[in-house]
Amino acid sequence: MKTKFLTTAALVACFGFGTAASAETLRLSHQWSNKDIRHEVAQIVADEVAGAGVDLEIQIFGSKSLFKPREQYRPLSRGQLDMAVLPLSYAGGQQPAFNLTLMPGLVKNHDHAARLSASPFMAALEEKMADDDVMVLVHGYLAGGFVGKDKCITAPEDVKGLQTRAAGKAFEQMLAGAGASIASMASSEIYNAMQTGVLNAANTSSSSFVSYRIYEQVSCYTPAGDVALWFMYQPLLMNKSAFEGLNAEQQAALTAAAAKAEAYYLAEAKKQDAASEQVFRDAGVEIAQMSAEDFAAWRALAQETSYKAFVEEVPDGQALLDMALSVE
Repeated sequence: MKTKFLTTAALVACFGFGTAASAETLRLSHQWSNKDIRHEVAQIVADEVAGAGVDLEIQIFGSKSLFKPREQYRPLSRGQLDMAVLPLSYAGGQQPAFNLTLMPGLVKNHDHAARLSASPFMAALEEKMADDDVMVLVHGYLAGGFVGKDKCITAPEDVKGLQTRAAGKAFEQMLAGAGASIASMASSEIYNAMQTGVLNAANTSSSSFVSYRIYEQVSCYTPAGDVALWFMYQPLLMNKSAFEGLNAEQQAALTAAAAKAEAYYLAEAKKQDAASEQVFRDAGVEIAQMSAEDFAAWRALAQETSYKAFVEEVPDGQALLDMALSVE
């Protein structure tokens, strides 16, 4: 699969023609390299739509070349961007309910994540997205783990006193509760932060750990295994008005492409964790495993920090949390 990366001149031209979405060309933004699973999901959609012969093209701007990672949701909601693959919790500032899509210990495994995506819980979040003129094309959760610059991290006491990167507000609250100092940044910035001593530890997805070559900067990796504390919802989103502005054939082609990409996303997400462990092992990084007891300790800490704060801060937070917890 070949990515279409645009030149600077073409990028300037895109902005020069205004912000209205074109009926023939859609711009898709993401922060990852072209070897990352999330890029592959975007590429499947682009390739399938191109092959459908419906006069529709998707131009992919990867490696945060169009917008900074945490700044994609706002232009997407305003029609300045047509499509984006992004962690939905990055938009937690606009919609606090989205922080629930990166809540420690809420997702048990990949199949459970898929059931969450098809549940009334996700439907409630999609209603909030619709209020922002945003819709989901491809659902997807990725699992992840911890890395330590100088030590292994499996239990809450292991992060005490460390400068730690956590993806999302809920993980930051939990890790702060364990005594860590928090440095907020996108996963694409972890490598440099580790290299320059800004970070001692981090957590993110298995895929990001590999695509950003974090194994070059750490001594120990705790991957997602039988238990995974870290699951993050990272969908392919689209501006709702842009979708509705397409003709029926184009909408059908995009929907069919999204269904194929979603099936691929789930299947590949299951493979990412073991694959990432092997990459780190091959790089000479020590591998640690989180035990069921470690997981229970983190979950208890999350209930007293992240879960509690979410319910207090979000008006319908308890209802949304109950909906998520009710999914078996």
